[in-house]
Amino acid sequence: MSWYLQSGTDSDVVISTRIRFARNLAGFRFHLETKEEKQALENKIKESLFNIGYGLKMLPLSNMDDITKMSLVEKNLISPEFALKHEEGSIIINDEENICIMIGDEDHLRIQVFSSGFDLNNTLNYAIELDQKLEEVLTYATSEKYGYLTAYPNNCGTGLKASVMVHLPALLATGNIRQVMDAMSHFEINIRGIYGDNSQSTGDMFQISNQKTLGVTEKEIIESIQVITEKIVEQERKARKFLAQNNIELEDQIYRNYGILTNARKISYEETRNLLSMIKVGTDLGILPELTDSKVQKLYLYTKPANMQKWLGKQYDPIDREIKRAEVIQKIIQEK
Repeated sequence: MSWYLQSGTDSDVVISTRIRFARNLAGFRFHLETKEEKQALENKIKESLFNIGYGLKMLPLSNMDDITKMSLVEKNLISPEFALKHEEGSIIINDEENICIMIGDEDHLRIQVFSSGFDLNNTLNYAIELDQKLEEVLTYATSEKYGYLTAYPNNCGTGLKASVMVHLPALLATGNIRQVMDAMSHFEINIRGIYGDNSQSTGDMFQISNQKTLGVTEKEIIESIQVITEKIVEQERKARKFLAQNNIELEDQIYRNYGILTNARKISYEETRNLLSMIKVGTDLGILPELTDSKVQKLYLYTKPANMQKWLGKQYDPIDREIKRAEVIQKIIQEK
């Protein structure tokens, strides 16, 4: 089972963990302009894949249809900007999809490693291992003073962006999310929507990540994200406990959402996403035994437009997608 369909540590609040390294190759311009330059970079990287293992394969974006590219965006494996604007880019990915390297984004390489739940240290160690193997066969652009060099100065140094995806419906419901966000601003930590910078929160999901990569060590970055996330998990659980004090009101909201989801004959993705937020809380708190964690994970993934169509093996127009989404929901809920 792919990592994004699994539950991990603290997965009632923390959906996933991602470690990303920005890296550039020596001997190539940072901002590649010609098709020949981009092809030379890809050839150099492709030649080295066989030497590092992990079952990695290179897939050009030009060989993917739009639904396939958007399915990767929906899994948070690539950014929307990369999917839509980089026809000449490629990704390197393994079968489990917990490794995904974007080639030709802002930097030559965006090395990404993912895991379910809250798992910063293990994910970092795996990413470092992969990064070191790549560095053995590729020469990175580095500086004694500035560390790893990147296309934009704010990513220099470690080049590390650590992020966790968190589900915070109770903090939003109690109105305490603003206090949390204000407190985080003092620790040079970003809290953004699920697709990173400039994106909005959807389905009560937020992405927490470090701001600084220069002048701090990898250990310091991880420790900062660890402490902040632990505090947020604690506050979200307290808020859920507060909401659960009026048990009948919380149960009513959860079962109303569940009733709409299970009985709808057509339903939009936006409505599905919003209904699933409290349904997940119900499952996590044991209020809704009708669903399992596994089914909730599948509902989140396979009701997204592109992944739903990939799963069904057919492309649908917007109106038919709403009908098919209702059918997919029924199928997943009824699975044994």
